[in-house]
Amino acid sequence: MTSDATDHGSVLSAGLPMAVPMPGLPGHVRIHEVGARDGLQNEKSTVATEVKAQFVHRLAEAGLTTIEVTSFVHPTWVPQLADAAELMPRLADLAARPELRLPVLVPNGRGLERALELGVREIAVFGSSTESFARANLNRTVAESLAMFEPVVARARDEGLRVRGYLSMCFGDPWEGPVPVARAARAARRLYELGCTEVSLGDTIGVATPGHVVALLDELTAGGVPIGHLAVHFHDTYGQALANTLAALQRGVGVVDASAGGLGGCPYAKSATGNLATEDLVWMLHGLGIETGVDLDRLSATSAWMAEQLGRPSPSRTVRALTHREP
Repeated sequence: MTSDATDHGSVLSAGLPMAVPMPGLPGHVRIHEVGARDGLQNEKSTVATEVKAQFVHRLAEAGLTTIEVTSFVHPTWVPQLADAAELMPRLADLAARPELRLPVLVPNGRGLERALELGVREIAVFGSSTESFARANLNRTVAESLAMFEPVVARARDEGLRVRGYLSMCFGDPWEGPVPVARAARAARRLYELGCTEVSLGDTIGVATPGHVVALLDELTAGGVPIGHLAVHFHDTYGQALANTLAALQRGVGVVDASAGGLGGCPYAKSATGNLATEDLVWMLHGLGIETGVDLDRLSATSAWMAEQLGRPSPSRTVRALTHREP
């Protein structure tokens, strides 16, 4: 065996890829971790509040600095997250750390009030590019949902909060099919104009491909939305999430959503395999020489632990590779 092969093997056994940078990519990417909220919200069996709190703490210990922790929606709609008010006090030690961001999802003004009462410093609202999903998810048209968000965003900004705007169905819709670039860009631009400090472009059913991603980003930046205010949120239904992420990075996007262990999925697509796994994303980013601040071994161990709590193996390829490797 050559010395190069030996070195390469030692790198892999340490849970790290060989770093070989590509030109034109950001030097640092901030990962917006959604596992505790988006990842768990569709779980049919109730996850104990203390398990959720441990999950968030472990994610923070692994180096993630933005962890979306819960949602203040009505319990009827998302029973799994009905314990938001009980969870937040268990995260007070993390909330006190200025380098950590613990956003929560709020659907309306009442949700914002509940979040403010608990000292939340960052919120997110959740819109749609398509009329069908807006009706299914919010029981409103796209225009009506944006109008509902306007006072919520304004009040939050007046209170000094960061506000993220999620936009779902940016690339495809299970009822309407492919989503025209101009339509998705129009809705995203409106969220930005409302005052959202960041707009996350969601491939909710995982049908995007790199060219479509580039076209949407180019449409938005040409229309006056700075690339620094955009994030991407890919599902891996057809195995395209990492390819789409790389295309976004090449266009200058520096914030990528991901879910530890690949938790989560789309209830509208039976073949959906869930969110982009944070570990798979980190493996690629570290291999590209991009800083994330994440300890991949710790993160993989956290996802393996959470998979045990849920009673099933993690779908993340990287988690499986790292947790089953020989010492």
